[in-house]
Amino acid sequence: MTTTHNPTGYSTLQIALHWIIAALVVFQVIFGEDIVPAFRAFLRGTESTADELLAADIHVWVGIAIFALAVIRLAIRVARGAPAAPAGESAAQKWIAVATHIVLYGVILGMPVSGGIAWFLGVEAFGTIHEIGKPVIILFVALHTVGALYQHFVVKSDVLMRMLRPERRGAA
Repeated sequence: MTTTHNPTGYSTLQIALHWIIAALVVFQVIFGEDIVPAFRAFLRGTESTADELLAADIHVWVGIAIFALAVIRLAIRVARGAPAAPAGESAAQKWIAVATHIVLYGVILGMPVSGGIAWFLGVEAFGTIHEIGKPVIILFVALHTVGALYQHFVVKSDVLMRMLRPERRGAA
């Protein structure tokens, strides 16, 4: 698919999706363990408490929202393109940035899928895969954040500001 232009920044929608997904991921990281008692009860064939089921429902619906919003965000990125790396960035820095984004998209899309298979189909192995995703997403969100702050405060590039201030040209 061809992009409509070579963007120098992100659209208002892309920025909003980024921060909404980020907030939902942080929510899941903090409160995600609340689904575990309900999942264990499900696997044992026993009843969950109302509180456990509520926590599980919240976790599942937030996961579905993350997945849907990430698919939309990725579709916009493919259709619209993304800003180029800052001028003068080393090949290693470009590689780290690209790899970090690939892993983040993979985990952000993969965790809801693995969680859904575990929860709706009762496949415990996918629950384990889902659990492994938590430290991975924490690590790569930290790497992503450190990279953005490094670009802003050390390199003095506009990378961080791109995700805070929309591009002036056409929006997606």
